Amino acid sequence: MTLSQPATGAPAPAAQAAAEPFLRLTGVRKSYPGVQALDGLDLEVRPGEVIGLVGENGAGKSTLMKILGGVTTPDSGSIEVDGVPYAALTVGGSLRAGIAFVHQELNLFDNLDVAANVFIGREPRRFGVLNLVDTAKQRDAVQPLLDQLGANFSPETPVNKLSLAQQQLVEIAKALSQDARLVILDEPTSSLPIAETEKLLAVIERMRARGIAVIFVSHRLGEIERACDRVVVLRDGRLVGKLAKDEISHDRLVKLMIGRELKVVYTPPQGGRGSVALAARGVRTAAYPGHPVDLELHRGEILGLAGLVGSGRTELARAMFGIDPIYGGSLVSDGQPIRLTGANDAVQHGIFLVPEDRKGTGILLDLSVAENISLPNLSAYSVATLVSAERENGQAEQSRSQLAIKVPTVATRTGSLSGGNQQKVVLAKWLAMAPRVIIFDEPTRGIDIGAKSEIYRLMRSLADSGVAVLMISSDMEEVIGVSDRIAVMHEGGISGMLERDQFSEENVLLLAVGKPVGSRRNVQ
Repeated sequence: MTLSQPATGAPAPAAQAAAEPFLRLTGVRKSYPGVQALDGLDLEVRPGEVIGLVGENGAGKSTLMKILGGVTTPDSGSIEVDGVPYAALTVGGSLRAGIAFVHQELNLFDNLDVAANVFIGREPRRFGVLNLVDTAKQRDAVQPLLDQLGANFSPETPVNKLSLAQQQLVEIAKALSQDARLVILDEPTSSLPIAETEKLLAVIERMRARGIAVIFVSHRLGEIERACDRVVVLRDGRLVGKLAKDEISHDRLVKLMIGRELKVVYTPPQGGRGSVALAARGVRTAAYPGHPVDLELHRGEILGLAGLVGSGRTELARAMFGIDPIYGGSLVSDGQPIRLTGANDAVQHGIFLVPEDRKGTGILLDLSVAENISLPNLSAYSVATLVSAERENGQAEQSRSQLAIKVPTVATRTGSLSGGNQQKVVLAKWLAMAPRVIIFDEPTRGIDIGAKSEIYRLMRSLADSGVAVLMISSDMEEVIGVSDRIAVMHEGGISGMLERDQFSEENVLLLAVGKPVGSRRNVQ
């Protein structure tokens, strides 16, 4: 039996709203070949409560969300909506039950404007049989949502003109536009700067006040502490812990998620800073053509690149990888100027990029793990112009072991992996090609704490082997805990460089807003 009709029943009195769950999952199980995704999960959702859902990638969070969205059918267990049990939800039934999603990966049509994206499939109509979209009414309905989110763009703005952070706000507006009883936020702040994150947390508070329940999925545990009324923790498909508001703390969450204490602890390099592998000399990008960038990447070093969203970090990375043209200045590799006309040229020079949007530009979701790893260098796996499956699988197995990629077989479709394992596949394809320089753009965005630790170890290992590593990150703890030095960008230029004894959140933020750093030094 599936949910085919809207939930019915009189609204619960305000006094009972916080006590009576309108959604209940009991004994929900779901397995895939070789993986027990959910193992007897119980969960209750009450009106007006904010529930933090945390766990490592692969813990079962995505499977749970797919079941709530009607995309995946559980193997067993039941789902109750307003006291009525169902074996599964359909997609339409989930919507009618008032369940709305804000997904981590953007799902927008960049050829349409903001208002059209918010109301896609639900457009107001006019002129009777002509059935034309009422654009004015649509935009009028979206403007208050954008005002509520503090967005600095209008309903008629084309989505392809928006930054990643602004597009995330459109996704949130889309969810708010529905008559939702439960809004599920999947890593909604992963691409948002501090100011927009604060606005989102305020929006969550307003939804709570209106009696809308929120499931807040995030790896930013500080936000979980601030926003949530209670937290449920998943590990290996099981509910391993519940924390009430006064029990939520970073240390307790980490311990429940991974079963051990874990912090971002700086690991010093094994050797000293080596020679300059790649340098930007007065490089000007399309984002800030009037602000030249000078930056040196040394062998044996992890250079952190911090800055606010929109400061030009990603644009610099794309230019250094040959994706975007350079509008002035030059790139110098081992003391020799180089000209990059595309990413292929960068690869020939041993310069590789692990992009921020791994699903959009880092991997091909429909290909297998082995195919993704071999794709950038097919000639190395070919015999008489034909790709050798034996060579391809051999390298993939080696990468699987080296990077601890959690996958049943290397023939598994990459799109079925967790975010952390997908990131490892992106890294594996470059490691198979003996890199000289690797640029990581937000390497742990949307990745759980355990997988983050593995990525950090891999970066340090690369640096210790003589690779120059540039790590672009908006996570302050990550920048301070992983980097050997930190360069900070402001409005397209390098506003300052910090040595380790100068590392502090205050110093990074001062440089990020264009202010000078004081003389006080902070030993970490």
